[in-house]
Amino acid sequence: MNEQTLLYVDASLRPAEESRTAQLCETYLDTFLEVHPGARVERLPLRELDLRPNGMEDIARRDACVQNGEWDHPCLQLARSFAQADHILIGAPYWDLSFPSLLKVYWDKVCLGGVTFVYTASGPKSLCRAERLTYLTACGGFIGQRNFGAEYVRELSAVLFGITDFYTEAAEGLDIAGADVSAILSQARRRVRRLAEDA
Repeated sequence: MNEQTLLYVDASLRPAEESRTAQLCETYLDTFLEVHPGARVERLPLRELDLRPNGMEDIARRDACVQNGEWDHPCLQLARSFAQADHILIGAPYWDLSFPSLLKVYWDKVCLGGVTFVYTASGPKSLCRAERLTYLTACGGFIGQRNFGAEYVRELSAVLFGITDFYTEAAEGLDIAGADVSAILSQARRRVRRLAEDA
């Protein structure tokens, strides 16, 4: 049996030890590995990559690599890694009703025709292996119905990547005066553990 791979996309801009979103993700990973002891975790801390928005030269280069079958070219590696993962975990702090712009730059690299999906007469067809994506976030206030980052990822995953098994959890109200941060994170970790146990 092939080794299962979980791709952890860390969109926190703070170092992992300072990020509350990253703390939730580590809880997920620990639990996931207990349930899937043979799994391999591929960590992708976006803040450590030299990610820049695509320009026309970038788009022309990656399209040429796909057309020519140059699958090992660096410009295709983020998309190929995403397509080949069995499980996807996204950790993104809640910023400005969405997520840090670095994550959008990452999606621009991953949404690649011929690698993660292809267009057909009936719409996009997924080339991705994963069937489940988990999106975790932490927020200083309360999100309510405005978790637009999670909703964007939910729709993107379903439409382009064929991933309709989508789950999200959030630790909210962490920066409100008088908040019991430890208790909020503890409760969120319990919910995250349950998600990982079912993955």
